[in-house]
Amino acid sequence: MNAEFDFLGITSCGYAVMLSTESSNMLVKSYLNQVDLLLKEYVSADLFVVYTSIILGIFACKTVYELSQLISPLYFKSYPNLSKGLQLEWSNRAMSTFHAMYIATVSLYFVLWSDLFKNDPQRGPITLRSSMVSISALGVSVGYFLSDLSMILWRYPSLGGMEYVVHHLLSLGSVVYAMLTGEAQIYTYMVLMSEATTPSINLRWYLDAAGMKRSKVYTINGVLIFLAWLVARILLFIYLFWHSFVYYDQARQMHKIGAVMVHVVPLVLSVMNLYWFSKIFRGMVKTLKRE
Repeated sequence: MNAEFDFLGITSCGYAVMLSTESSNMLVKSYLNQVDLLLKEYVSADLFVVYTSIILGIFACKTVYELSQLISPLYFKSYPNLSKGLQLEWSNRAMSTFHAMYIATVSLYFVLWSDLFKNDPQRGPITLRSSMVSISALGVSVGYFLSDLSMILWRYPSLGGMEYVVHHLLSLGSVVYAMLTGEAQIYTYMVLMSEATTPSINLRWYLDAAGMKRSKVYTINGVLIFLAWLVARILLFIYLFWHSFVYYDQARQMHKIGAVMVHVVPLVLSVMNLYWFSKIFRGMVKTLKRE
């Protein structure tokens, strides 16, 4: 009798497990179908171009990082005296400088000189325009943000605190969305133009690491950081908000996610930029008083 009950109990448990497994499989299939529908609705980019450009961006970052480690000891006397952690940050900043110069140049081209975002009603809403080149350029930037964010998390918090993580996640999410959907690329490139401040920020760190904090070059670079930040991260964002207000009717034609991101992400980044700008201003005043 007990054996029979045991057998029935085992059978019931097995049947329950099978039902649970089938239910889980159905949930997974339902989820995958929803993801597939979501991708078909939102994603307009050629995925081959997307994956290729992202891989190219990661490869470029890796190459710059390795070249920095190879070349720096030969041309900078202070490099061998740095700790392993600072040497890693040295190469990481070389990588971010390379990306900043690349994406700032590309962004300036698309926003100021390219015909892609010219005010031409016959070409449709400006917020829905994209091209193979603009998608590829964003893919390279995605490769950088993935590489840099991975290093920040790996060495957290030595390469940057939570504010850097938030900044990179917001930037990465915005760039990925614009790349895949083709929406809001003009505003994405406007925000990416702010990366023009990165080289001078990194130069400040290099001069400090090289023991040149009291040099004239360090002081001049500090003033340049202030001016660059004012233009690229304060005035540029004011222009972005004005532009999005003027073209509000066209922005409304995007998916809801895109419309929200266009207003929320720049707003959050501008608050962070103002916070950093106040620190830059205080640092510059302190340096000039010392001079």
